[in-house]
Parts: sequence; C-alpha cells; structure tokens
Amino acid sequence: MADPRIRAPGPASKTDDTGAVKTRSIRGMNDLLPEVSATWRHVETIVRDVIESYGYHEIRLPILEYTEVFARAIGEVTDIVEKEMYTFRDRNDESLTMRPEATAGMVRAGITNGLFHNQRQKLWTLGPMFRYEKPQKGRYRQFHQFDVEAMGSQGPDIDAELIVMCARLWERLGLGRLTLQINTLGSPETRARYRDELVAYFSAVKNQLDEDSIRRLGKNPLRILDSKNPEMQALIADAPVMTDYLDEASAAHFDGLQSLLNAAGVPFEVNPRLVRGLDYYNLTVFEWITDALGSQGAVCAGGRYDGLVEKLGGRSTPAIGWAMGVERLIGLYEACGGSPGTTAADVYIVAAGDAAFAAGMSVAEQIRDADAGIRVELNLGGGSFKSQLKRADKSGAEFAVILGEDEVARGEAGLKPLRSGGEQQRVSLDKLTESLAAMLANKH
Repeated sequence: MADPRIRAPGPASKTDDTGAVKTRSIRGMNDLLPEVSATWRHVETIVRDVIESYGYHEIRLPILEYTEVFARAIGEVTDIVEKEMYTFRDRNDESLTMRPEATAGMVRAGITNGLFHNQRQKLWTLGPMFRYEKPQKGRYRQFHQFDVEAMGSQGPDIDAELIVMCARLWERLGLGRLTLQINTLGSPETRARYRDELVAYFSAVKNQLDEDSIRRLGKNPLRILDSKNPEMQALIADAPVMTDYLDEASAAHFDGLQSLLNAAGVPFEVNPRLVRGLDYYNLTVFEWITDALGSQGAVCAGGRYDGLVEKLGGRSTPAIGWAMGVERLIGLYEACGGSPGTTAADVYIVAAGDAAFAAGMSVAEQIRDADAGIRVELNLGGGSFKSQLKRADKSGAEFAVILGEDEVARGEAGLKPLRSGGEQQRVSLDKLTESLAAMLANKH
C-alpha cells in the first residue's frame, strides 16, 4: 500500500473538467509532506551524529556531472549507464548527467580539489540521486542516499570500521531484522582468472541464458551473477565461486576482515554470489539486507574500489565506502516501531487584543533568544480566546501561553498544559522561559 504522506503524481491528464491546465509532479519524484520530513530529519540527525563520531567530514557535491564521470566509473555495460541515467546536452553541447550515485562524484571532487595525494580522507555526503526506472515502494526515480567514503587506507581495518559503523547505526535507531552479507571480489588478477572461468561456464549453457546475460557475457560476466531473473538462479548457483580463485593477498585481506568483525561481535554471512552492481568494486563487498521491506531488501551496501581514483585520472588511491538509501532506511525504521519526528511547536502563544499581540511577539522572541531549544508558534490572524485555544490544541504544542490585557498589565502570562490535563497557572513574564524549559524537560 502506498504511503499517503508521500504525494505521488496525480492522473496523467494535463487538464481538469473545465479544460484548465493542471500542474503535475514527475512520476517517481515525490513530495515529502511535513510529518514525513520530520521523521526524516530525526533519523538523518542520528545518522549524521554516528558517522561524524567516527571522524568523517561532510562534503557537498553538485547534482550534475559530466556524463563521462559516471560512464568511466560505473561501467558502460551496466543497467545504470545503459538504461537509467538522466542525461542531456547543455547549451555548449556538453553531455551532462544527473548523478545516479555519489561515489563517482566524490572521487571526481577529490581529484579536482587535490584531496588524495599523500592524504587520507574520511568523507560523507547526503542528497538526492536520480535513476530512470520503474517506480515502486522504496525505489523511486529521485531517491536519497547517505554516502560514506574512506580514501587512502589499504588494510581490512577500515573495511571493518565502516561495517561496524553501520551496526552502531542500527543500534542507535533501534532497528532489527538486518543481516550482513560479505564477499570478496579479489584483485584485478583474480578477477581476470575468475572472469575466464565464468565465460567458459556460461558459454557452455548459452542457450539457457536470458537476453541481458548474453549481452553481459562478452563484456562483464560477473554481472550475470547479479541477475534477479528467477529463471537464471539455478545456473548461477552452479557457477564457479570467486573464493576458489583468490590470490594469497586477497585471501589474507578477506580473512582479516572476518577476524575483525568477529572480534567486534558483528555477525555476518559469507555470500559468494554477492558481486554488487557497479564495475568499480574489488576485494571487500558487503550488503545489509532486511526481510521487512518486501523485494527491496538492501538497506545499505558498499565495498572497495581501489582502482577508481586512478581510472578517473588521479593517482592510485585505495578506497572503500558504502551507500544507504534513506527511503528504505525510513521504511525499516517505521517497520521496527521507530518514533516519528514532530513538526509541532512546544509552545503556542494565545494573545487577544492589539496590546496583547504586541506583547506576545516580544515574549516569543525572548523565548527564542534564550536558545533553550524551545519551539514557539505565535497565533496569527486574531480570533477570540476560544478560537485561539482550539488552534493551540490542534497545533500539537505541549503548552499554551495566554496573554490578555489583564495579564500584560500585571507582567504575567497564563501557562496552560494542553496534553496533560493539568491546571493553568500564572507565571511572571521574566520567569516564563525558565518555567517552560523546566516543564518541557520533565515531559521528555
């Protein structure tokens, strides 16, 4: 069932019954209404706090890149590049693409700004990504991702840290029903040997391959292992396994990662068919998957891409990262009973009469000036005490501050609990912020 808080486009017709043109949104690019945005903000704040507690620093990237950045990084024989990118030519006839993922842009930014030479970088970003694919729950044409990347470190220790960071995220968010799957794609030499074995295996059963697999066989046979076609799964299950072809260094790296995860108490499964959908990965790959979101089971995924910086024109730089879809994270958060965020003010100021309203504006700014984190909404548009109190109650605020001519003359305000059913009390205006802060602290 669609989430009614996420407003998808209406009917395809561009006109209403009167013939007037209607404004439409784009399919798969949704509006997040205030109650949804509040939950997103709550979850995003927790994710940011955890990421930065590991020493990662935010970088903000442009939405548009030259198309070649993604074609070279992701790989031309991928569904993303072949079918899903939003690509167009600008007025200078340059081919530009709206980013379908963040890693390539992150690497481009590092090369452009000289961040990688003789340096280690721990970076993160958050923002919208764009892919033209069939919209479905948890999978949209505009979607949002957290992206965390570490450049300049070679050992399995940084791989383990990024995975442990995810485990801490799940704990902070109160998430369950998540399983960690890991695999290794080995070194370029390992992949070359393994590629030859896959080509030989799948060529022998070519008449049983689907159209996509036949197309990939000559260019990137590892992508066949990533096929979601149910009719291909038996063939894939019998295919050669990468771990049987690892060189000594790749095997040692993978063993080291497993030892570190065991020491950290992070359970995992080795999935030899896990290859990830992008061409730039090597050595460690991993996915956190859930059974709580139907077919869209991957919540967070990533791996090593030690050759990507050099491929895009920089110096050879080891690197690893992960991406987390915010839509799926929010879906899992809600499925696990996470508390929603709130857009409600803490305090609603009711003020009847011109003098009281002027005093109310002053009181509202005094509360905000105190920097106590109290959210204040002032009644606008006038109205009787009764109608204003109805608005206060509807706003979701915990308390109403009531100001009339008598209260203003005495330098007082009425303080009325709106949720607990307690008695209204008088508070002097110079003690109001202090009283509100104390009462709100008791609520939380």
